[in-house]
Amino acid sequence: MRQRWSDELQVAQVRVARPTDKIKEIEKFYCEGVGLEKIGSFSGHRGYTGIMIGLPNASYHLEFIEHIEESPCPAPTKDNLLVLYIPKRATIQRIAERLLQMGYPEVEPENTYWAEKGVTIEDPDGWRLVLMNTEGI
Repeated sequence: MRQRWSDELQVAQVRVARPTDKIKEIEKFYCEGVGLEKIGSFSGHRGYTGIMIGLPNASYHLEFIEHIEESPCPAPTKDNLLVLYIPKRATIQRIAERLLQMGYPEVEPENTYWAEKGVTIEDPDGWRLVLMNTEGI
């Protein structure tokens, strides 16, 4: 009998990493604006500086890296999304208002599904974040 991936694949942690040339703005957007926490950082590692942002004690987080020579970082398509599922609409509204005050307004999603219960906002690099409501799910 063939072994299932879930039985074989033992993953201790998940990290989603991407380059940026605006690491300070990214930190402010995700920490002060969204409300995630900076859970680690490094500098001078093989020419890179980086920050890890996420939820304390979670086995997943985001990593943003910046090369000493400033790696260009064009955003992908408007359908490349980071989606945070948030149970309370009021929380989404507070985050969206904070980000708006910081200069990051809501944008129209490429896929209208995300507009039904969510708010889409572009981060400093133009990558899209969806704050998706899960009330009633």
